[in-house]
Formats: sequence, C-alpha cells, structure tokens
Amino acid sequence: MAKVSHPVFARVYERLSVAMDRAGTAAFRRDLVAGLSGRVIEIGAGNGRMFAHYPPGVTQVLAVEPERRLRAAAERAASAAPVPVTVVDGLAEALPAGDGEFDAAVVALVLCTVPDQVSALAEISRVLRPGGQVRFFEHVAAEEATGLHRAQRLLDATLWPKLFAGCHTNRDTVAAIVAAGFEVQELRRFRFPATSNSPSSPCVLGRAVRPLPTGRR
Repeated sequence: MAKVSHPVFARVYERLSVAMDRAGTAAFRRDLVAGLSGRVIEIGAGNGRMFAHYPPGVTQVLAVEPERRLRAAAERAASAAPVPVTVVDGLAEALPAGDGEFDAAVVALVLCTVPDQVSALAEISRVLRPGGQVRFFEHVAAEEATGLHRAQRLLDATLWPKLFAGCHTNRDTVAAIVAAGFEVQELRRFRFPATSNSPSSPCVLGRAVRPLPTGRR
C-alpha cells in the first residue's frame, strides 16, 4: 500500500478538476491521448478525469493512484470509461508493473508532484517496451530571468507544496524527461489559462519515446 493521504487537497481537487476541464483542460486531455493504442499505464490518475478520453485502440489502462480518496473516485470513473481501466494503489517511484509491459505511459499534472522525479521517470522507462511512448501534460518552470520564474522558486520553497500536496511549479520537466533517456518528438508550450500569470500557468504537452536498442531503428 502506498499510504498516501491528502484528504483536504483530494476534496478540493475533485471539484477543481471538474472546473478546470470545463475551462479547457478536457481538450488538452483529449489531445494528450489521441491515437494511443495497446496497453497503457497512467501514473497519478487522480480522480479519473482522463479515462473518458482514451481512444478505442487502447486495449487496457492500468491507472496508478496512491491517494486513497482520489483512488476511490477513479474506481468509480473507471466503471464508465470507454476502454477497460483497472485502478490500483502504487507510487510513481515504484510502479506495480513488470519490465516492458506497456506500449505507452500517460502523465497529466503529475510530474510536478512526485517527490523524486528522476526515480519516477526511471520507473516509467522500465515499464515501457522499447519504442514505447510517454505522453505528458505538465505545468513547468517559467522562462529564466523572469519575475514569474523567481516567484515560482519562492513559492516552491515555502507554501505551494504544502498547499497543493507536494506540487512544485518550477521544475524543468522536459529536461528531466530527456535526461531519463527519452527522445522528445512533439512538444507544445503554452499558458493555461492563456492570459494567466499564475505560478502554475506555464505548461507543456508532448510526446517522448523510449529509444529502440541500437541496430533496431
């Protein structure tokens, strides 16, 4: 058992995620998983807001969520999903899956929160088959030498992680994905909301691939 509990945040997030989807996050979720097929592992599934968007080519989703209340909500969402979804307890740094078991991994607003991003990405690489892909939608660090970047650093060192269940706004997640050995093949950078200067507004949405062994390209 992961034994992760953020009961206040979980209650707030259940409502906030619905409002965010209505404001435009749902479209990003659809784009994130468009065209996926085969077996998928979703890390940090939260309350299951992604499930409705998986395309019919997906044969199975293993949805990993460590927070008890959010996991229960995800289990309810799984029953109405258009593809088979199994919700399990587990941590991003120790995924409950075998080596090379999945064709794709999905992370949405998760890599900002995991305590050990390097270990989480290493685990994602482990459970993906060679040539498998990571689909990611994350909020990330603002451009350096900007006031927003400085504000993110201050907030991350003080209140933000305490208020938002360990979330950090100033992580260079794309660089971390590359450092983990993935090849980024598609990347969009944008603000959400588009006119916002919130610490969590700089976002990325993209696709990266676990390279094939040398000689198999």
